[in-house]
Amino acid sequence: MESTEQIQRREAARAALALDDEALLRACEVYTFVGSGPGGQHRNKTASAVRLVHPATGLTVTASERRSQILNRSAALHRLRAGLASLTRVRRPRRPTRPTRAAQERRIEAKKRVGRRKAERRDSRHW
Repeated sequence: MESTEQIQRREAARAALALDDEALLRACEVYTFVGSGPGGQHRNKTASAVRLVHPATGLTVTASERRSQILNRSAALHRLRAGLASLTRVRRPRRPTRPTRAAQERRIEAKKRVGRRKAERRDSRHW
């Protein structure tokens, strides 16, 4: 059973997916920061990494693999859309299944084989 919070998150994600890129960016909190890793002086001195936070769903994505803030923003927006799409999917409930008789017999036979092997080992130790 789903909670009302999960249902609200799913509805907010659906509404956000319907928005175009500019409107979705306006609905998000955009943070820029200095990314770490390779890229040299340009990357180490400029705030080119981007973090997008979508407050309605609580989803956070970051992109810092490019040296350009614009490219990182578009990559983060792409990841945000993928995350929102995954939030909209409803998981099908799991149906509990029972093992077949043949599977039960195979499992029991395997246990018996292991037991016989251990018994043989036990007997062969005492010469």
